[in-house]
Amino acid sequence: MEVIIQETANSGCLLGAKIIAKKIREKPDAVLGLATGRTPEKLYRELVRMHREDGLDFSQVTTFNLDEYVGLPPENDQSYRYFMNEHLFRHVNIDLAKTHVPAGNVADLHAECRDYEKRIQDAGGIDIQLLGLGRNGHIGFNEPTGSLRSRTWIKILSEQTLNDNAAVFGDSESMPKHAVTMGIGTIMEARQILLLAFGPAKVRAVMEMIEGPLAAVCPGSALQEHPRSTIVLDEPSSAGLRFVDHYKWVDRNKLTWQRYD
Repeated sequence: MEVIIQETANSGCLLGAKIIAKKIREKPDAVLGLATGRTPEKLYRELVRMHREDGLDFSQVTTFNLDEYVGLPPENDQSYRYFMNEHLFRHVNIDLAKTHVPAGNVADLHAECRDYEKRIQDAGGIDIQLLGLGRNGHIGFNEPTGSLRSRTWIKILSEQTLNDNAAVFGDSESMPKHAVTMGIGTIMEARQILLLAFGPAKVRAVMEMIEGPLAAVCPGSALQEHPRSTIVLDEPSSAGLRFVDHYKWVDRNKLTWQRYD
């Protein structure tokens, strides 16, 4: 794991945007795995700024989102397709036909899961996968104790996840309790992982993900086995790590080609 600790969540999002922009510039037809939620909003705003001011070109980019709520049509303002349109897609020169979000409102969800896996494979796999981290250690909607080798599947959301996201829906009773999500096995096949985790509420999950054992009770810990995973934290989220000084030392002493500046 490459652990990078930034002073603030804002600077962490800006760094995350640089990492994704670097991938697009190196490979204009990059396949991006994207995430939703509060954490990546600033990252997407920075990518939009880079497109408008620096000419970052999305015209050949393909995207696959991690997940979608079961039962929500794409036009619902709480759906993740709607989120992506509002925060990124409609602000850049991306071909919407190359943007993929799992369909949560189809009759045969199992067929949708199989088809989503095939679409990722047909695109050549994901070059870089953006992730957030839930307070209980979930990535995508892969909740604790699920298989670390899972493929795209239908998951029941935990009570903690429902409570954490309730504000978006008004209350936890109004929120869908199921989601279609890339499995951890699917996520781990991405050639590069970029995970962002910010704020004091993420301290325990960050500790378990980075320095805890590889265990299904913390799905994010699976990233310990990924050959190229970059974890971007802020000072508050890194407060519980034992080796924080080491991570900062390594980051300060990177070779020029290892930096994202």
